[in-house]
Amino acid sequence: MAKRDVQQGTLALMVLKTLEVLGPLHGYGLARRIEQISGDLLAVNQGTLYPVLLKLEQEGAIESEWGTSENNRRAKFYRLTAAGKKQLALSRDYWARFAGAVFKVLETAPTR
Repeated sequence: MAKRDVQQGTLALMVLKTLEVLGPLHGYGLARRIEQISGDLLAVNQGTLYPVLLKLEQEGAIESEWGTSENNRRAKFYRLTAAGKKQLALSRDYWARFAGAVFKVLETAPTR
């Protein structure tokens, strides 16, 4: 199965959850971890990721700080804030209900 690009609305949720689980990460690390956790079924486009990180930072859900990556390169590391934890809980509940509703529709048997 080919990798699918992550939709922007779901990417914010996955970024918040990844930061909650793993702690501070730089953008490239976030992208790779989301892909890895998905079993390489998802592809995180850098052109989609960085606008999402900027938006989350502007909303106060994450904070960033410059540091050194494991490759000894300067990188911006992102971490979850208290507001981000609240946003994650709300978003997770919403997506769980939404996905449940979609599955109900998909599981509907055809009428004869």
